[in-house]
Amino acid sequence: MVDLSKMSTEKVNPNTTEFSSMSIGEAIRVMNQENYYSVKCIEQQFDMLERVIETTSEALEKGGRIIYTGAGTSGRLGLLDAVECPPTFGVDYDTVIGLIAGGDNAFDEAMEGAEDSKELGAEDLRKIGLNEKDVVIGLAASGRTPYVIGGLEYAKEVGAKYCAVVCNRDSEISRICPLTTEAEPGPEVLTGSTRLKAGTTTKLILNMISTISMIRIGKIYKNYMVDVKMSNEKLVTRGTNIVSEVTGCSRDEAKAVLAKSGGGVRTAIAMLLLGCGKEEAESALEKAGGRIQNLVKEEGK
Repeated sequence: MVDLSKMSTEKVNPNTTEFSSMSIGEAIRVMNQENYYSVKCIEQQFDMLERVIETTSEALEKGGRIIYTGAGTSGRLGLLDAVECPPTFGVDYDTVIGLIAGGDNAFDEAMEGAEDSKELGAEDLRKIGLNEKDVVIGLAASGRTPYVIGGLEYAKEVGAKYCAVVCNRDSEISRICPLTTEAEPGPEVLTGSTRLKAGTTTKLILNMISTISMIRIGKIYKNYMVDVKMSNEKLVTRGTNIVSEVTGCSRDEAKAVLAKSGGGVRTAIAMLLLGCGKEEAESALEKAGGRIQNLVKEEGK
């Protein structure tokens, strides 16, 4: 049998031993208070997170992919972060990928036993053509999921970079993966239910990894999503507002330049900042590594 006794996520929370007897108001308050630990525990991992994000940023800069791999809640959170990247940052759907033990159907239907296979963890990465440009991020609250371990071992075998996010200290995964973020929020409100604090901690960390990595490839300027896909009315308005706010032009002018840019927010901004057409703006952006920040610095010289 698996020994869970040393995992803080499996221990009984002394603050919630009477959880089932609490009033609704008391239960809300105690759950909200416990959620603070999900944020606080990440503070001790800032240095490790910086190393992880340097690794993911470098992979994206070189044309590689970020690949999350996990089981259960952890796998679902990886899929969620991955699927949000294309509309938010304008990247292709294969730039950030989420793999979950048991396949896509496991997102909404638990696939019992799939997480216990190291071979499946490697096979799922093999199917998507994992290579040395990519970085694999194993997600496992317990720090011991065989599916994740198999994926990390395969990543090492093919020469890809590999990192991990776990919610227990001194885990099995941390022993095989030097770049492991061990953010430990402590015992769950509901004993062993890692969809709660551990899930929240993992989601917060994935937000940091994907968002900050996208800065390096020019998807963010200041605090704007400059490659947002204007695929619906709300996003058209957002894109127009971004162009207007970044450049100081009117919304009507922003709409006109967006039309000339083919709907590219980043290109439209460059056109306005440089006072040029689409082709010249795209060329300037390419020389600036895709980053408006660099373009602005060059113009200021």
